[in-house]
Amino acid sequence: MERTLIGELGKHVGETVSISGWVDVRRDQGKMVFFDFRDRSGKVQGVVLPASPAMETAKEIRNEYVVRVEGTVNKRPEKNAQVDRQNGDIELEIKGIEVLNPSEAMPFDISGDTSGIDENVRAEYRYLDLRSERMQKNMKIRSEFIRRCREHLFKSDFTEIETPLLTESTPEGSRDFVVPSRLQPGKFYALPQSPQQYKQLLMTAGFERYFQIARAVRDEDLRADRGFEHTQIDIEMSFVTMEDVMAAVEDMVTTVVEAMGYAIKQKPFPRISYKEAMEKYGADKFDLRTDEDKEKGVLAYAWVVNFPFFEKTDEGGWTFTHNPFSMPIPEHLEWLMEGKNIPDILTTQYDLVCNGFESGGGSIRAHKPEILEAVYKVMGFTGEELEERVGHMLKAFRYGTPPHGGIALGVERTIMNLTGETYLREVQAFPMTRGGKTAVMNAPKPLSPKQLQELHLSINEPDASED
Repeated sequence: MERTLIGELGKHVGETVSISGWVDVRRDQGKMVFFDFRDRSGKVQGVVLPASPAMETAKEIRNEYVVRVEGTVNKRPEKNAQVDRQNGDIELEIKGIEVLNPSEAMPFDISGDTSGIDENVRAEYRYLDLRSERMQKNMKIRSEFIRRCREHLFKSDFTEIETPLLTESTPEGSRDFVVPSRLQPGKFYALPQSPQQYKQLLMTAGFERYFQIARAVRDEDLRADRGFEHTQIDIEMSFVTMEDVMAAVEDMVTTVVEAMGYAIKQKPFPRISYKEAMEKYGADKFDLRTDEDKEKGVLAYAWVVNFPFFEKTDEGGWTFTHNPFSMPIPEHLEWLMEGKNIPDILTTQYDLVCNGFESGGGSIRAHKPEILEAVYKVMGFTGEELEERVGHMLKAFRYGTPPHGGIALGVERTIMNLTGETYLREVQAFPMTRGGKTAVMNAPKPLSPKQLQELHLSINEPDASED
């Protein structure tokens, strides 16, 4: 018999059906055994009556067994109906149960909120944690958000293009994760902190509207809203101004989150200068919601603009605040080219904040080689160092690169806002622990001697006296 999804059983009252899923709850009342079954579409109650041929099996199975069940969909008597519950007006009279796979006793209870369970235990059994109702909901909200963004961008004439995962170590603000090359001993790839340079090269290539759902990897200190890995909706556009990019992103975000049933506090999104944000809120990430807004799950978006381009290093030099590939605001371009008024130069960076989190950031980019050269000159790079770092970009910019700009929207931080979660691990399927250990699998771990030999690597053991 063909499988029927639990969420569609209401269409089959009076019919005999077959469902497949998990035993969510089992209640043995002696003469009768009640079950709640679940699959991806929802839950339903089933009952095994005393004379049912399924009784023997029903006495043996336990919670989280995977089963195939045949039974008749019956209307519940009106006095027993639960109108506020999915399938609350029907019940499955079970005729047969086939155990597809039994389950050992669960290491922790997944019937409620698992956020209070020890983080390391949840990570070890993440595939069980993900069965909980809250985690299922979070993953589905994440999927829906990405799907709707993708559809919106396609409708807006964007082309989805993937960029490499093995690339060159680049100066993008964080430490790189590096990968040794087996074929070129002593040389290393880097995993991308973002597709920044590739998406600019795609603008040079004539793809005027690009996006991808990009994985980004950064070796930075972990915290509640930051991990080694994250996903971003990466967008780049040619022949645009700051206003164009911000308007396009605002339209996408508004369209998507409102279609998902969320309310936005203020439209168009307020715009606040970096200086004003620091003076008023003490940070460039802030929460504009009232207590009432928070209770209602309102989303308070705002743009932060007019960031300083450069900041002092500990050594007394200059480094970029956001992105070395940015443009200054038009009225400060001359200052940059002449290398003067450095602390006063503002950049075309725009950050999108929501409910106290930075949800995204972007800028209009340098598209001429002399502008990028001027940025690196301010930071003290020699011509040789500049060529080593970004020579490929300077080369590309000499072949008719159009003006362009873009943004990267953080998927995890956005989903944290949509779900009300406060930890990034609650909106990722397989997050790392705070100690940097992967979920389920045992990484990082040592390589075998054979692997090290193939990679031409040797390990210097730490000095025991340093412990």
